[in-house]
Amino acid sequence: MVLSPDQVARAFLVERFGDFLSLEEGASARTHEAYARDVKRFVTWAVAKQAMTPGALTPRLLRDYVFFLKDLGLAPASIRRNVSALRTWFRFLLAEGIISGDPSERLETPKKWRTLPEVLTVAEITALIGAPTQDDALYYRDKAMIELAYGAGLRVSEWITLGLRDLMGEEGLVRVFGKGGKERLVPLGRSAAGAVALYLRELRPTLEKGKGKGVLFLNNRGEPMSRMGAWKMLRKHVQTAGITKAVTPHTLRHSFATHLLEGGADLRAVQEMLGHADIGTTQIYTHVDREYLRTVHKQYHPRS
Repeated sequence: MVLSPDQVARAFLVERFGDFLSLEEGASARTHEAYARDVKRFVTWAVAKQAMTPGALTPRLLRDYVFFLKDLGLAPASIRRNVSALRTWFRFLLAEGIISGDPSERLETPKKWRTLPEVLTVAEITALIGAPTQDDALYYRDKAMIELAYGAGLRVSEWITLGLRDLMGEEGLVRVFGKGGKERLVPLGRSAAGAVALYLRELRPTLEKGKGKGVLFLNNRGEPMSRMGAWKMLRKHVQTAGITKAVTPHTLRHSFATHLLEGGADLRAVQEMLGHADIGTTQIYTHVDREYLRTVHKQYHPRS
């Protein structure tokens, strides 16, 4: 089904939205013009995606549109204005009784994208994992912690509370309790599994002084690691590795997800491993994947 421009404008109340901006919102002429243009562009794109009525517009479609704008090369400020225009338009559609819910309610903008931590390259991850040396008293623990955090994509709260009973070595899995106590199973690669096994054999028994509470990673007093202890450990080895980026425990989780997507992993599989309830949260990581592709193209394509 192909709609004419006039049919599209009527179906999506584009002209009435213009009146709404002028009369109800008291918007300036400049804002009126920009918002109307932004909504028309979105409606044209949505119809091309077979969304023929306002009721067919979904949160996922809106997220795809925001990434479409970014792929067009629009500046973050322009994308934020587009999102603001769409939110105003959906508020108008709700008031008119055209839709029963606002699909833009949880739509994120580039402002939030920029709060994501930097991603380490595979070479930087390798350097970080190699930073602890056997001269360090806590070498086996530190190496196992870094391997596991990156290898399983853990949040810092999950990283420091993993229990001995959560290791499922024979199955190559680790059981993780995420936000809200939600349980998930994450595959454990050979490198991480080997580092954890060495730590369990070579160091943890000497750290355990009856205060470990069954937690996997202990400090030098035999107590479970704190958030600050984990941060300090990581910061020390980031400096040793010569990494100048701002690295936090979450950077390792972010790098885990990004490297999987760069390697061609299925988005839903990554969602499951990260423990995201909404795949839209996981889709944010594809933003970095796209940036990576752009960087590679610019660096290696002869006419980029």
